[in-house]
Amino acid sequence: MSEARRVAVVTGSNRGLGKAIARGLAETGAHVVVTARSEEAAHRAADELLADELSASGQQLDIADPASVARAMADVGYQYGRLDILVNNAGIAIDRGQAAASADIEKVRATLDTNIMGTWRCCTAAIPEMRRNGYGRIVNVTSHMGTFGEMGTGSVSYRVSKAGVNALTCILAAELKDDGILVNAASPGKVDTRLAYGKANSTPGEAADTFVWLATLPSDGPTGGLYFQRRPLAW
Repeated sequence: MSEARRVAVVTGSNRGLGKAIARGLAETGAHVVVTARSEEAAHRAADELLADELSASGQQLDIADPASVARAMADVGYQYGRLDILVNNAGIAIDRGQAAASADIEKVRATLDTNIMGTWRCCTAAIPEMRRNGYGRIVNVTSHMGTFGEMGTGSVSYRVSKAGVNALTCILAAELKDDGILVNAASPGKVDTRLAYGKANSTPGEAADTFVWLATLPSDGPTGGLYFQRRPLAW
């Protein structure tokens, strides 16, 4: 692999939106580390990219497991000498229709631990690798449902977790603005994946475009923003 090739980690990239983002990044010339909770699933998805003569490898990664996160990011840094791009795509949505006043607190805990804490774990593990080379792009997958303009009832832990991801994006962008690391978030909208519940208005490939764009921004690109279809979206 060329030393100049960017190395990208995409969490939850063995299917759906994550898989489309991984392919999009590989098509830009990056080496993409495809991740999944199962090592077998990660390698199987990476093999699909390799079959198309794209640069990829598989890596087991469970963002809810601190040891798994630390090991995966360290392995990438050790094997390739760099970690340039992190797309935090992995997440869960397990409380559709649930109200805050009668929430299943165990589902809330699981959702927050995966969606916000998992994203945070990946960031803190990847940032030292990025700082080592003075370059980084972090893109967090969020949702319109986590914005205050569209905050409403139902799926309460999912909404709160994505609002937390939005806040984390702003904070990290401010902290890292002098380190050559740009941090942004984007909502894919209603994508045709298992989380859309049959109400999709775009394919994973179409939605992936904004994430690939943010992951490959030039040095003078935006940071600390929220986007949808490459356009700014109100927090």
